Amino acid sequence: MTTTAHRAVHVGGAHPYTILIGADLLSDGVALNSRIRGRHVLLVSDEHVVPHYARRVETALHNVRPDLRIGRFVLPPGEGSKTMARFAEAIDALAALGATRDACVLALGGGVVGDLAGFAAACWMRGIDCLQLPTSLLAMVDSSVGGKTAIDLPQGKNLVGAFHPPRAVFADIGTLDTLPDRELRAGLAEVIKYGAIIDAPFLDWLLTHADALLARDHDALLEAITRSCQHKATIVELDPLEHGERALLNFGHTFGHAIEAEQGYEGGFNHGEAVAVGMVLAAKLSAHLGMAAAADAGMLRQLLGRFGLPTELPRNLDTSGLIERMRIDKKAQAGGLRFVLWETPGRAKIVPGVPEDAVAEMLLAV
Repeated sequence: MTTTAHRAVHVGGAHPYTILIGADLLSDGVALNSRIRGRHVLLVSDEHVVPHYARRVETALHNVRPDLRIGRFVLPPGEGSKTMARFAEAIDALAALGATRDACVLALGGGVVGDLAGFAAACWMRGIDCLQLPTSLLAMVDSSVGGKTAIDLPQGKNLVGAFHPPRAVFADIGTLDTLPDRELRAGLAEVIKYGAIIDAPFLDWLLTHADALLARDHDALLEAITRSCQHKATIVELDPLEHGERALLNFGHTFGHAIEAEQGYEGGFNHGEAVAVGMVLAAKLSAHLGMAAAADAGMLRQLLGRFGLPTELPRNLDTSGLIERMRIDKKAQAGGLRFVLWETPGRAKIVPGVPEDAVAEMLLAV
């Protein structure tokens, strides 16, 4: 169940940083402090994560730097906290701390915390450092890497945000031991995505190691997280601002974000579950447009189901409502709906100008 191995994945480009992956990283005050330049630190977290890990991080830092001024800003858990109002509260917390230009925000939590904390760091004094300390699998393999930060609006997900690369990412796999089963499975959806878009043999590896991953075997998780981060780092280096190939990482997300927004972000699918359904729909749309074999969509659906993820669109969602959400999705363009589709597992492509009628036909057929 445990492992002593640590891995490092380097993200290059104009603002390079390192993703450290392994056990007990949140207790390593020397490593954490090495990425902190000033003496003001705002720890942003949520009510579920704080009791488990906040004091551990603060103690580790104070043992190395007793002079650090560490403030806390704690969110209610869930996507419903990624709002303009909560963002304003985070900015107020930085002001109350007296945070200077060399201050640092610690994003301790899942994707919601990472997105909001990163956006606050991007905006305070036009940009201060942020350390991403992801405590969910989804955040470790996706949202903590690449510098995307954002908050939601009622009209859609992540519509207000900025690109703000972290100073470093510390993915402590020990935090996954306390992650709810549902959230672990949600993170595995994003892991499966990398196999779907760029690494077909990874899909076979995931199927072979499904039991170990669901049992939270640290060695299996270490390999899955490292492989996922390596793929994301490669894509992010080539396209840091998502002008081209980085959009491949959105496989399943156009549908997934529409599902989340239509459900009001609370009480329905979480992000990973919505992406799982979205990937199946993207594969079916690929087949509907004659780009891919229908059997490939069935294979993906079976793999996602093996990890306990949903693969069916909720019946209470209106097709026209989903399409309207996709029209204003940040990945849409003036020329029509844009999707990431695939030709075969491991080979995806960006397809602009997909007719809305074709999307509606596919949705009505599922």
